[in-house]
Amino acid sequence: MISITTKSPYALDALVELQLHGDAGPVPIAELARRRHIPVQFLEQLFATLRRAGVLRSQRGVGGGYSFARRPSKITVLEIIELLDGPVGQGATGIFADAAQAARAVLEGSTVADMAEAEARAVGAPMYHI
Repeated sequence: MISITTKSPYALDALVELQLHGDAGPVPIAELARRRHIPVQFLEQLFATLRRAGVLRSQRGVGGGYSFARRPSKITVLEIIELLDGPVGQGATGIFADAAQAARAVLEGSTVADMAEAEARAVGAPMYHI
């Protein structure tokens, strides 16, 4: 079925914030969590999963934090959802399989960069492209 928990929206929100920082270097997770009102411990768990999957990289120490391991324009919303919440539509049949396939197509057609650009446009902020 189609099951998306709070993990994916929180992670995507934080990834958008990371993208909006541009190429300013690693961003501390506490700053991302504070800016997006996400519990730090929860975001640490989500980012650890994304780091292990090769979406993010981390840097320890002073000036450390998280940055993208791949270009945000190559990271789809579907990829993040499936890393954190499992396969979209797995086990769905009939009309639910059709709905899951449509959802997968929409989510696969959107990237973290697309989301950040849409948010920046909505608030009228300048967008930095990497």
